[in-house]
Amino acid sequence: RGSIILRSSNPREQPAIHPNYHATKSDRNRIIAGIRIVRDIIGQDCFDEYRGKELSPGPNKISDDELLLWLRSAAMTTFHPVGTCRMGNDAMAVVDEELRVHGLSGLRVADASVMPVITSGNTNAPSIMIGEQLATFMTENQ
Repeated sequence: RGSIILRSSNPREQPAIHPNYHATKSDRNRIIAGIRIVRDIIGQDCFDEYRGKELSPGPNKISDDELLLWLRSAAMTTFHPVGTCRMGNDAMAVVDEELRVHGLSGLRVADASVMPVITSGNTNAPSIMIGEQLATFMTENQ
């Protein structure tokens, strides 16, 4: 799990974001398995007429260690991060079902960070829905 840390009390200063990619063996195993699955799919005969040479990570990167080395230099976010303040009732959750921050009074979070997992499509529409739902919660609770 990564972290977002405030650099100061100035709300205009950008926080320090440390995504902590590939920190666990499970993370590393999943991404390597994903690379191998994509290679298997693209390697099927039905793709022969469409498939060119593998550019990245490259056909010479075969071992887990080679793939991990490539991942550490090439992997990046999709620029649609979610789940950093995820909703739920377990120890890792930050907000409840009405977007209230656990343990704090009067603070709610209403953006993509509350999504427990990323959606299968763009995060824009679900983020708008979350904001609209917060407006509903706040007007109903007045």
